[in-house]
Amino acid sequence: MTFFIFLLACAAAATTGVMFKPGPWYEALTKPSFTPPNWAFPVAWTIIYLLLAWAGYRLSLIPGSQTVLALWAAQIALNTLWTPVFFGAHQVLAALVILAVLWVVVAVMVVLALQLDVVTGLILFPYLAWLCVALALNCSILMKNRL
Repeated sequence: MTFFIFLLACAAAATTGVMFKPGPWYEALTKPSFTPPNWAFPVAWTIIYLLLAWAGYRLSLIPGSQTVLALWAAQIALNTLWTPVFFGAHQVLAALVILAVLWVVVAVMVVLALQLDVVTGLILFPYLAWLCVALALNCSILMKNRL
């Protein structure tokens, strides 16, 4: 049952991608050469959200994981916030700030999770890697488009 609570939180975050689609505004932006193809985003995020739910569940079973679980809650809130700010409000700088804070939260979460349970820390690592790509992409879009 606990896994499904984490999965529900991830699904709620994912709904922002359905509500605030990239659309013509995003397509018109000048993007860097390393921009993943459009199909890669839903694939990557589906995998990441499943891994996040699994990691959250595993953390909930570990005594002393309250701090990491608080970081899990913070990251899902920040994750949920980024899409409407970037795609909905077209506030690329604000989205970059959110993403930078999200990256720090997830980096700390990964380090603390590794200390509690190596497997859980490794489950979270692809998320951190994808956030590195997202941060570079968001920053590049900001610079290339003078937004």
